[in-house]
Amino acid sequence: MELTWFDVLSPEQADEVSGLLGAAEAADGVAPVGEAVLLRLRPDAPGSRHLLARDGDELVGYLHLDVFGDADGNEVAELAVHPDHRRRGHGTALVEAVADRAKPLRVWSHGGHPGAEALAAGLGYRKVRELLRLRRPLDADLPAPVLPDGVTLRAFVPGRDEAAVVYVNHRAFAWHPEQGAMSIEDVRQKEEQPWFDPAGFLLAVDAEGRLLGFHWTKAHTADLGEVYVVGVDPDAQGGGLGKAITLAGLAHLRDAGLTEVMLYVESDNAAALAVYDRLGFTRWDSDVQYAR
Repeated sequence: MELTWFDVLSPEQADEVSGLLGAAEAADGVAPVGEAVLLRLRPDAPGSRHLLARDGDELVGYLHLDVFGDADGNEVAELAVHPDHRRRGHGTALVEAVADRAKPLRVWSHGGHPGAEALAAGLGYRKVRELLRLRRPLDADLPAPVLPDGVTLRAFVPGRDEAAVVYVNHRAFAWHPEQGAMSIEDVRQKEEQPWFDPAGFLLAVDAEGRLLGFHWTKAHTADLGEVYVVGVDPDAQGGGLGKAITLAGLAHLRDAGLTEVMLYVESDNAAALAVYDRLGFTRWDSDVQYAR
């Protein structure tokens, strides 16, 4: 097996990687990398290093290294091995190669895959973070949202609302390793994705039009939606706005014909977990981040 680092992938290499990631998702039932990695396969995307593992001419493994890293200064890796080439040491080789290059390093495992857990343990990595995935049905039992006095909801307007959303997002998620760093360019990139729907990007504004919070929803399939991001400005927290805009987004997904919704939440965010528990969400699976 040959390992090679690339700063930028050619279109042909990106297609190969996409095929490998798709095969891994089909075999495991969960995507092996997050959405941010998929966006970084583009040749104009900065901040990435790509490690390709080949057996002859065949791509057998892929690792993405985010050199911009998280808010704590860690470089972050995600990887996949083709289902037809597992249990041959390729995953170990990918992790050892990135460990020689990136310090401090964090490595994601999506969906709690037992093979990833065994690999981490064998290389001396421990779990340092867990991102839970919760879900609930979108049915008639969904409570109606009750907005605070003077607050109204409207749809996001591309080309006009990016800066206000990024400002509120930064204030709401200043503590978060990834979400708090969202930029205007990040929003615009996602506006170009096939799933983007401004009607499902709900903004809560006061009487003067100032943005107080937002609920960005996402449709994965014709049946499954996501609470993609719920952000509330700290000055507007504590009055029930977060719950109200969450429910409004769920109602939007239900009215669009979706039957189930999911979301991600940090395992140690007790306040958010309590809210989602009261809204009828239950645990589905989790993503785990490892470090030495």
